[in-house]
Amino acid sequence: MDDRSQGTDGRYLYAIVADAGERELGTIGVGSGRVYCVSDGKVSAVVSDLPNRKIRPERRNLAAHQAVLKALMADTTPLPMAFGIIADGPGAIQKILSENQKVFLNELRRVADKVEMGVRITWDVPNIFEYFVNTRSELRSVRDRYFVTNREPSQEDMIEVGRTFDRILSEDREEHTDAVLEMLSPYCHEIKVNNPRDERVVANLACLVERQAQPEFEKGVFKAAGAFDNNYAFDYNGPWAPHNFVDIDLDL
Repeated sequence: MDDRSQGTDGRYLYAIVADAGERELGTIGVGSGRVYCVSDGKVSAVVSDLPNRKIRPERRNLAAHQAVLKALMADTTPLPMAFGIIADGPGAIQKILSENQKVFLNELRRVADKVEMGVRITWDVPNIFEYFVNTRSELRSVRDRYFVTNREPSQEDMIEVGRTFDRILSEDREEHTDAVLEMLSPYCHEIKVNNPRDERVVANLACLVERQAQPEFEKGVFKAAGAFDNNYAFDYNGPWAPHNFVDIDLDL
């Protein structure tokens, strides 16, 4: 029996793939660990040994996690695990595979031959507040009411201006996001809208795309960008493992 199956180390879990037998990916894992597959039935876990069963979200560890997923993406679409998932040992990995096999197989079929592409749309303007003041009369009126006077605006005045700005920002985001979704949907199997992390972000989209359809998807992004003026910037990235389209709750 392989000596790895006898160890008491933890097993760091990178992904789930269709049965990969005894495939190895080399010493590209966290801490330069040897990455290999543990199989059960029709599915395999991609793992490496982790002697101290602890891991920090440091740049080198995050990079190693992504390197393994990138290697897998070269010839398959894995179910990527979130960073930092550690099983107690080989027995725990076997249990995960056995108890979740049906779920894993269904998810693998759903993402088979697909990749995740990211699309990010931003307002490409020097000052986002001034941009909306100049383009939305409602915000301009509220701003002028409280700030273009000789009176010092109160905290309530500033809150009202901020509330109006936030509402208009949300309305524009929703309108533009809906328009982009309509334009990109023909090129995507699924699209997930993620919450913007910055007020300049119009939309942050994760798109599940057929692997062979990436060139057409990219054309679709350029076509969508052409429908917007120069106050908007479009950026796309990928291909990635389908992080945004895999949501599996593992009980470790």
